[in-house]
Amino acid sequence: MKLSKFRLLPSFAALALFAVVTQWTMTQSLSAQTEQASVESVETAEEAAAAEAAAGDQSLIDMYKNGGWAMYPLTLLSISAFGLIVYNFMAINPNQILQPSVLPEIDTALQALDIEKARSICDENPAPSTNIIHAGLVRVDINRYNPEQVKEAVEEASAEELASPFILINYLSVIGSLAPMVGLLGTVSGMVKAFNVIGSEGAANAQALAGNISEALITTASGMIVGIPAMFFFFFFKNKYGKITSRVARVVGDLQFTLSTAISNR
Repeated sequence: MKLSKFRLLPSFAALALFAVVTQWTMTQSLSAQTEQASVESVETAEEAAAAEAAAGDQSLIDMYKNGGWAMYPLTLLSISAFGLIVYNFMAINPNQILQPSVLPEIDTALQALDIEKARSICDENPAPSTNIIHAGLVRVDINRYNPEQVKEAVEEASAEELASPFILINYLSVIGSLAPMVGLLGTVSGMVKAFNVIGSEGAANAQALAGNISEALITTASGMIVGIPAMFFFFFFKNKYGKITSRVARVVGDLQFTLSTAISNR
């Protein structure tokens, strides 16, 4: 029994050695394949990174040039929109339109039926609200007071004074509508060029095809970039101006009431 065991030891040793050699060989083979795959993946990643870097190296000026002819009207629209936004931020101001600091002086003068003083205050502090009040005071005759005439004068002046600032707000709506349409027109132009390339040269000229498609996408994005802020600020200034005009109407109505009460109690 013991002899048979000793005889089997060389067989076990041979099998163990064969297993070790086989495992080492397979390990080396797998490691070589892994290294080769990793090298290939690194090379592929480097090539992809280089391609992405080459594609991402475009500056804003390059993208502007690639946008084609539509970028020029879009540039004019963007400059106009920026100028209107800055102007409306300065112009749509309650203090400039209402002149709240002089309204108590006008109210005091009307309570005393000093119409000339109230007119002079309005002349010295020109603003939409004071111009409307002045237009109503021009038709005031204390001895023969006619509230309907004063009301008509106020309404006529209100239509003139309050319409002018809103015109510049409306231009933002125009720009907000035109910019995406110009961008869409540039998109159509770029796609027409792309299909012309396909029709004349086939799909093999990928560079020209990609350039025309890039032009189409850049003009679309540029139109939206100009149009979205323009529409946002249009509604922002519209709502803000609507609140101010409501306050103007209330202030003018209160002064009319003050004048009518003073004339009735004299």
